[in-house]
Amino acid sequence: MLLNEGIRARELRLIDQNGDQLGIKTKNEALEIASRVNLDVVLVAPNAKPPVARIMDYGKFKFEQQKKDKEARKNQKVINIKEVRLSPTIDEHDFNTKLRNAIKFLEKGDKVKASIRFKGRAITHKEIGQRVLDRFSQACKDVATVESHPKMDGRSMFLVLAPKNEK
Repeated sequence: MLLNEGIRARELRLIDQNGDQLGIKTKNEALEIASRVNLDVVLVAPNAKPPVARIMDYGKFKFEQQKKDKEARKNQKVINIKEVRLSPTIDEHDFNTKLRNAIKFLEKGDKVKASIRFKGRAITHKEIGQRVLDRFSQACKDVATVESHPKMDGRSMFLVLAPKNEK
């Protein structure tokens, strides 16, 4: 933001600290009015004809803006993607262990990417991997929604599960 001496325009539409319009003033008049009340002239709409400037305490304005940004960052939720790797020939116990881990991640609010890596000739039987992923998504359906259905990417197939919102 441009302020005080950094403003290049000769004429400005001036707004005082209370939000009242003071009309069109020259840059020097605006700086003089601002210095009388010990505040800054800040350009708020540089593309308008004539540009709009406001008399305000720029340090206080900047501080308030930083406070708002900090509050917004505090309220946002970071979502991580956790990966669970399965195989087309996974056994029941291993499947249940991976499933428990995935459910734990989903309950914490993270997304889960379940992937199957096809090794060797197993890639010729993609339907087996498809069945494993479908079974996995069915087992997670009470805590998660399927965000992307199973799809191939090179030698691996994956699906993404997102946690259900309790709101």
